[in-house]
Amino acid sequence: MPSSGHIRGVDSVPRWIFQCTAVALIAFKAHGAPDPPVAADPERQAEVSERGAQVMPFKLSATTHVFTKTPVGALQRVVVKDPKDAVQIQLIRRHLSDIADHFSRGDFSGPTEVHGVQMPGLADLKKAKPGEISVRYQDLVNGGQIEYSTQKANLIVALHQWIDAQLSDHGPDAHEGHEQHHDYTVDQ
Repeated sequence: MPSSGHIRGVDSVPRWIFQCTAVALIAFKAHGAPDPPVAADPERQAEVSERGAQVMPFKLSATTHVFTKTPVGALQRVVVKDPKDAVQIQLIRRHLSDIADHFSRGDFSGPTEVHGVQMPGLADLKKAKPGEISVRYQDLVNGGQIEYSTQKANLIVALHQWIDAQLSDHGPDAHEGHEQHHDYTVDQ
């Protein structure tokens, strides 16, 4: 019997849709979902913590970093463990506001001081053209946050690598947040 281009028993779906779906699933399995961040060894985490204490004005032991990968970038939050600690909240807000200001101007030197020049994702972020990454700071009741967004697929990957490195290097002082779902358009 000649092939009609359909799979037997499935009259309304052309064969090519199944074939394309199979290829997409194989490609996703091979290249799609990145592995979750792996914790850096305790010695590296101690070094990062020591350098971070020199760069960040707030006490790492009094705060928690929350890093979230989003479909178009990332969200970085720093919040206090004690919501009554007004001094730490102000220090967090000032620090994150400064970081956002530097990053929005293409100056990504701050993470280098804490994490080193080989930090994953950082080289690509430094190559971004003005306006390719939107950086927006916002006060939170218990700290502050920076939202990073872009329409460039390579910069989304770089931001995600950068987030994974943050999670790995900060160890118990950092947590992975949950991805926010929105409708976004991404340029390849």
